[in-house]
Amino acid sequence: MKTSILPFLAAFSLTSSLAAAPISFDFKDPKGVNAIQFSLDSVLEPIAGTASGITGKVSFDPANPGATTGKIVVATKSLVVPNSMMNEHLLGNNWLNAPANPEITFELTTLEGAKTAKNVTSATATGKFTLKGVTKEIKVPVTLTYLADSFGKRINKPEIKGDLLVLRGEFTVTRGDYGIQPGQNEDKVNTEIKLSLAVVGSAPKA
Repeated sequence: MKTSILPFLAAFSLTSSLAAAPISFDFKDPKGVNAIQFSLDSVLEPIAGTASGITGKVSFDPANPGATTGKIVVATKSLVVPNSMMNEHLLGNNWLNAPANPEITFELTTLEGAKTAKNVTSATATGKFTLKGVTKEIKVPVTLTYLADSFGKRINKPEIKGDLLVLRGEFTVTRGDYGIQPGQNEDKVNTEIKLSLAVVGSAPKA
């Protein structure tokens, strides 16, 4: 009896470990919809824009959301505001200097206080935020929505299997902390940059 049950237990253990494996989600959106919104609500000129060049990968385990790791990358040159002259200034040498600083990144180090209700996990993401070549540790309240077997539905190809992970969060940074015109033009450009993201990562299955 003992001999016959050992292979069963070994197989069960292997199956359980495979089922609990983290899933790698790619945030380079095949639909090109992913974007991050930013705003600088100054006294004279409220400015709002978007950044669409989103890439990065996040490793997420539905059975252990607190172990999430990953990195989100934004192409600096993808930042756009409605006024073309403002956009030129934004990407120019005195502001973001996009040619010298091609990426804005957030690298997750820990996911604290993770609480999951059904398929939605709320937590505080602590990580390294890099803007204009300056890296600082920040904390961001986030939600991660795990959508099993939804990849094909999103791209209108239900025969293609896979999962989705929707990452949402809002946070604020001070531009002067990142060497972006500290103390200048504060009546036209707010000292604080508010960022809001709602981006989808895909994990297609072979």
